Amino acid sequence: MKTSKIIWSEIDEAPALATYALLPIVQKFLKGSGVEVETRDISLSGRIIANFPDNLTEDQKIPDYLTQLGELTQDPECNIIKLPNVSASIPQLQDAIKELQEKGYKIPDYPEEAKTDAEKALQARFAKCLGSAVNPVLREGNSDRRAAASVKKFAQSNPHRMMKPWPAGSKTRVAHMTGHDFYGSETSVTVKAATTVNYEFVAADGSVTVLKAKLPLQAGEVLDSSSMNMAALRKFYAEQIEAAKKDGVLLSLHLKATMMKISDPYIFGQCVTVFYKDVFEKHGQTFKELGVNISNGLGDVYAKIKRLPEAKKAEIEADIMAVYKTRPALAMVDSRKGITNLHVPNDVIIDASMPVVVRDGGRMWNLQDELQDTVAMIPDRCYATIYQTVIEDCQKHGQFNPATMGHVSNVGLMAQKAEEYGSHDKTFFAPGNGKIRVVDASGATLLEQSVEAGDVFRSCQTKDAPIQDWVKLAVTRAKASGSPTIFWLDPKRGHDAQIIKKVETYLKDHDTSGLDIRIMTPDAAMQLACDRARKGEDTVTVTGNALRDYLTDLFPILELGTSARMLSIVPLLKGGGLFETGAGGSAPKHVEQFLKEGHLRWDSLGEYCALVPSLEHVANRTKEAKVQLFADTLDQAVSKYLENAKAPSRKVNEIDNRGSSFYLAMYWARALATQDKDAGLKTRFAKVAAELEANEAKINAELLAAQGKPVDIGGYYKPDVKKTEKAMRPSATLNAIIDQM
Repeated sequence: MKTSKIIWSEIDEAPALATYALLPIVQKFLKGSGVEVETRDISLSGRIIANFPDNLTEDQKIPDYLTQLGELTQDPECNIIKLPNVSASIPQLQDAIKELQEKGYKIPDYPEEAKTDAEKALQARFAKCLGSAVNPVLREGNSDRRAAASVKKFAQSNPHRMMKPWPAGSKTRVAHMTGHDFYGSETSVTVKAATTVNYEFVAADGSVTVLKAKLPLQAGEVLDSSSMNMAALRKFYAEQIEAAKKDGVLLSLHLKATMMKISDPYIFGQCVTVFYKDVFEKHGQTFKELGVNISNGLGDVYAKIKRLPEAKKAEIEADIMAVYKTRPALAMVDSRKGITNLHVPNDVIIDASMPVVVRDGGRMWNLQDELQDTVAMIPDRCYATIYQTVIEDCQKHGQFNPATMGHVSNVGLMAQKAEEYGSHDKTFFAPGNGKIRVVDASGATLLEQSVEAGDVFRSCQTKDAPIQDWVKLAVTRAKASGSPTIFWLDPKRGHDAQIIKKVETYLKDHDTSGLDIRIMTPDAAMQLACDRARKGEDTVTVTGNALRDYLTDLFPILELGTSARMLSIVPLLKGGGLFETGAGGSAPKHVEQFLKEGHLRWDSLGEYCALVPSLEHVANRTKEAKVQLFADTLDQAVSKYLENAKAPSRKVNEIDNRGSSFYLAMYWARALATQDKDAGLKTRFAKVAAELEANEAKINAELLAAQGKPVDIGGYYKPDVKKTEKAMRPSATLNAIIDQM
């Protein structure tokens, strides 16, 4: 029997903690099956250590597993289970560096304002750890993201209770720019033949500076350019601040400072300086001397002024507090700690925050820890309007009902750094007034944007092969689901106009007879999805990369209560499989609760569900009936887990993640013990199932005894392995049964 390998990613925060409880169970169950489950550390701390081996001891060094896994995606036998990882902002990166330094790792500090060549080189090395560093490397395929049938059925039979009614007279709305944004400026071209391009800044005096040289492009590749004018952006912020104050609603800002790691923190910082205008005008020189980075939010101001004499520090703090007397109330991240929407750019990420606004009746939390209507600022129009469509739908029809909602799934274009993921190395801040142009090898200008000093220029690319695969995957899902399958594309947007031509061409390569496949503008498609969901009807959405992120949080949070319960299958272009396990946007809150009171509410259902198709992928390739049997029985165990409501509670001293994984193990063992296709497995697991069932009460008592008190795991970004293992495997009885398998 040839051994097949499944790579289980070691990542961060709550899903990383949950792995300590679940992975030993998975590895022991599959022992002797021909499937080995191995781990690779692609956590934020792991990525930092791998990229900075220079001054580390041999014991501290680890290989660059992310690069290795990227290479593995080109192997037809590739099989990776990817848990949610931190898409680090600069504050998170700095916190992780500090923790590693305290643990004895000689990692250099991150140079926020790189001035020397050495600092610029250091900044470039750290860039490999920032933002969505993992996803573009591993996502060598497009995304098929949906709820497993058993999960959706359970959600309708046992609807989550987090939905709040929309109040009459709701004033909540989405505010966006009406011009000079990425949407309005976007131009796009399909490259006819392979070439290379330079990105050049042409100053008003005609001088030329090369910003990026010789970027290779393939024939058929779609290349975009767009820009956002900072003067217009700041004017927009000022207008919305006044409007929110007049309407008596909260003010909130929703960006994607993780995926759009270059542009969006900068756009975030502009809002900080407009909202706290008086403070920055009065103390601007002091902030400059302290090295305050506004892209890191107000939190960076508070962090840097700690270096000042107490009197000066108190003066600045008083001036900040005075701002709130004349400005609208800000949405709060943590009202108890005074953490506002403008403190840190990664605290309010649009794909996680806007669904919660909808779920909470169009409201966010204010300083009094009460829900209040909000003006949700989403500056760019590319995607802002879809959220306004949802809000207007709820204001007209009321809250969605999880018990009767249809399912909205997604086929997402994301392979080979498609669209926004391909923009990081082609995002520039205009050094002056002039133009930024894209020039090909022949000297022809393909794209051009007029810019003013400080404007953001962004360029994305989308290769042809991923687009063809995306269309193929959409047709496959249309056939499998029988549901209307909608491409969300706006002909008025430069990029989408190019993609529409390709979609219309490549659909002709498939038999679409009897299928309902349409191309609609995002706003119209969103309205259709809402209308169908309210009638209990399913819809397949087919979108680009950012909308994939947004929709696969929005609808799952409304339907299931969390996007962590979604199944995400990524058929890799070279034949392998990547199986993702749901979003981790709430993971920091879960860790906070665990450290405080020993209760981990992270639901590993996403991991359970992802393992099923991962095993099926092995079985289909190897034709091993035993592996297929493990997949089938795990699927049965997941159904039992849902039927018996063994998901983690949100409250301490009730079942948490560790108890959930125990019950999955018990149900999986029983399913293997009662099947009749493999006598050897039947005998082996009959004993395991009997022991688990006989000790159910004792195991639960041991697991519950571990709750109700603070937990020390020796770190946040790099926890101590022994301490964390002890905390996440506190049942000696369960451990003994599993470990002896």
